[in-house]
Amino acid sequence: MTDSNRTEPEGFEPFERPAPISTTHMAKNDSTHSPGWERATLEKLAFAAVREQRATRRWKTFVRLSWLAFFVFLVWFAMSRGAPATAKTTAHTAVVEIKGEIAAGADASAEFVVAAMKAAFEDDGAKGIVLLINSPGGSPVQAGIINDEIRRMRAKYNKPIYAVVEETCASAAYYIAAATDQIYVDKASIVGSIGVLMDGFGFTGLMDKVGVERRLITAGDNKGFLDPFSPIKEGQVAHAQQMLDQIHAQFIEVVKAGRGDRLKTSAPGLFSGLFWTGQESIGLGLADHLGNVDLVARDVIKAEEVIDYTRRENVAEKLAKKFGAALGDATVRAMRTMPTLR
Repeated sequence: MTDSNRTEPEGFEPFERPAPISTTHMAKNDSTHSPGWERATLEKLAFAAVREQRATRRWKTFVRLSWLAFFVFLVWFAMSRGAPATAKTTAHTAVVEIKGEIAAGADASAEFVVAAMKAAFEDDGAKGIVLLINSPGGSPVQAGIINDEIRRMRAKYNKPIYAVVEETCASAAYYIAAATDQIYVDKASIVGSIGVLMDGFGFTGLMDKVGVERRLITAGDNKGFLDPFSPIKEGQVAHAQQMLDQIHAQFIEVVKAGRGDRLKTSAPGLFSGLFWTGQESIGLGLADHLGNVDLVARDVIKAEEVIDYTRRENVAEKLAKKFGAALGDATVRAMRTMPTLR
């Protein structure tokens, strides 16, 4: 069918259809790439991979340096021991808190308490030191170190030091308080507990009921000393009791030396591990007066401004310790994979 008989409107220009595209021409164009295009493409891919590897290495280096800088900051922050925000010439009362369990690694450790006391004794502006105590006790070793340092610093710096009890001053906490010049308590405080204990559990009866057998192999008759999964041995109990009695005698001697004639040594149960209210403790000579930190600062030391010298493990120190422990574990694991001579 043709359009030869069709008439077009005046002024209309007929549309020219494009010539058909030759497939032979397309194939010719596809085959006209420059020589060596495959190699050029591979080179581009290789260079892109190299650039990506370099970027990855730079990022890893940046991250490692950032962690290193963060760790250095933590160590610096943990090691810095900022002095109290007061001038040395400003008269004030220095306070050192002893709170919670008295133990190595705790806030109430000998390391922290002694360092805080030393800073307070050496400060010319500190006219007196107050140990603010709220502790149920803890390690006799840590308490003994603090007690010794109190007596040594009192003699060296010739400054008064007082104990102020909040809720509790028992056992090892009282071991510390006994070395101070005077002890102030609240009438409802808990004071005393001059005794020593060693506690544990025994599971032999339960093991018999459930059919569990304890297999303990030792070199040395007492290496499994008071093992909770083995029957108790009377010889070991006697030895433990002898140790406790010796530490108890040391405790009593320290209290008598610290309290002197104020202590009513004839009072029944005084060294039995019993404890009393603050009001009763004054009558027994375990404490001296009712009072708090503000009263001691204002009326006894005569320096009403109170400055806290307490050393505490801050967040940076805790993070640094955790980071160090993790680094140590990683080192140990790495060492285990290394060849060894046997």
